[in-house]
Amino acid sequence: MTADLKRTPLYDTHVRLGGKIVPFAGYEMPVQYPTGITAEHNAVRKACGLFDVSHMGEFLVTGSQAVEFVNAVTTNNVAALGIGQVHYSGILNDRGTFEDDCLVYRAADHVMMVVNASNKDKDFAHISRQVARFDAKLEDISDDVALLALQGPRAQEILKRHTDADLDAIKYYWFTRGTVGGVSNVLIARTGYTGEDGFELYFDPRHAVMMWDLLTAAGDVTPAGLGCRDSLRLEMGMALYGNDIDDGVTPLEANLTWLVKMKKGEFTGRPALEAQRAAGLPRKLVGFTFADRAFPRHGYPVFVNGAPSGEVRSGTMSPSLGVGIGTAYVPADHAKPGNTLEVDVRGKRIVGTIVEMPFWKHGTHR
Repeated sequence: MTADLKRTPLYDTHVRLGGKIVPFAGYEMPVQYPTGITAEHNAVRKACGLFDVSHMGEFLVTGSQAVEFVNAVTTNNVAALGIGQVHYSGILNDRGTFEDDCLVYRAADHVMMVVNASNKDKDFAHISRQVARFDAKLEDISDDVALLALQGPRAQEILKRHTDADLDAIKYYWFTRGTVGGVSNVLIARTGYTGEDGFELYFDPRHAVMMWDLLTAAGDVTPAGLGCRDSLRLEMGMALYGNDIDDGVTPLEANLTWLVKMKKGEFTGRPALEAQRAAGLPRKLVGFTFADRAFPRHGYPVFVNGAPSGEVRSGTMSPSLGVGIGTAYVPADHAKPGNTLEVDVRGKRIVGTIVEMPFWKHGTHR
């Protein structure tokens, strides 16, 4: 590994567990463990898996206009969040395309933004340009936060052994603070990137190894790496920055119109989105499946009615469904379930059928 890659507090734990370490978003991260990606994927769908996602970036916003500031630099309506509520949002540039996607957590006295590790520094610089207009302070607290994602239908049962928090009271995309494994002031959020029930735990990195060991000690939690995190989120049709969305794509094209709240007032990228909406969308993101065992991969050429239509944005052999699944951008007037496209798989054009996402419709998230 190159010297400039960072490590999470759990790097030595991943090595001890036999994790296959790869460079990812500037970090050395486990893509899988000896159990393998499919076994880890199935463990999350049927029981429980644990992910180290401490590489993610966290920004803390304080001050009397923290909500107004975050509203100005993201697409969703922060003012509509209750205290203790979370939402998914977009960070756009003036062209209306994605600088990043993020989660926004609203607490009584601050707002926290959670961003992708690969975009953290760029995001911070981008939104910092606007903070002076508000009575708000923006801090990058990423190095002070460890983040574990406990995901799967048994996640609540397992976490309940170790916490004083009332987990039943935490609704989907809400959070509280409580003690976990003797560690106080842990942010416990009912969020995740898998489609299953589960929790994301934010806490002091000094406790990361203890927390991981505690949650996995009984043997009923499977360590899970980046590989199955990707297959789980893709089965749910959840966007991945750098694949399904990037700085060449708007939320309207990416089927993420629902996270754009035009009525809330001004925000970065709004004029561009209004112009695109008035002009009509040139393309839309769709999900597709293969009928045979072919395997769509990111970057494979896509064709619609014989004409080039970009490339596969995300693709895998779905462990839950047993078929190839993928996403691609197609002309907007072609983006209807039942229509077909073709993917060049190693020189052979394979027909894919456009389907409604999510691909996996049996997730246990509440």
